[in-house]
Amino acid sequence: MKNTLLLAGAIAGPLYVGIGTVEALVRDGFDLRIHPLSVLANGPGGWVHSAMMITTGLLTVLGVAGLRGAVPRVTAIGLLIYGLGVTAAGMMTADPVAGFPPGTPTTPPETISWHGLGHFLAGAIGFLGLIVAALALAWWQRKNGRPGWAVFSLITGVFYLASFVGIGASGGRPALNIAFSVAVALGWTWITLLMLRNRTAGPRS
Repeated sequence: MKNTLLLAGAIAGPLYVGIGTVEALVRDGFDLRIHPLSVLANGPGGWVHSAMMITTGLLTVLGVAGLRGAVPRVTAIGLLIYGLGVTAAGMMTADPVAGFPPGTPTTPPETISWHGLGHFLAGAIGFLGLIVAALALAWWQRKNGRPGWAVFSLITGVFYLASFVGIGASGGRPALNIAFSVAVALGWTWITLLMLRNRTAGPRS
């Protein structure tokens, strides 16, 4: 049962990154340099992105159940918050922005909808959960003599935090938008490898 739960958590990342990448390439008017992935939930076919977010969020929650006893409690709680945050964000559509979907004004929106605000808050809380999870695991792995995973977890947490702060203050600058997309892919990679690594590992000492 444990390995099944961890496998569920491991496939969340490839699903999110894979489907998100395909959507970014095929959806008319989408530009990764100026649009966050979350706006793909708008327009024709937007349901695919919403369903992907809900599914991958729930798969992450299942994976956390499989990690019980294998990682520090703070890491497990942080990942649980991340999974729930992604799920909740998928249930609330981000507002159209910057000309996407086609026909949307390119000027900044004058108001924000309740579901747009809810999406932002759920996503932000989830991102913070992932950052805390990675940094907590970095500290624990260093303490237990696993420098490789300690460094990987530290880089993941720090880069995610820096890009998250950067995109909030970027004013739509392409380099920072792309950096955040890289951080999202890195975060999912870290989760996937963590789940796979623990499929055959015993309880932590």
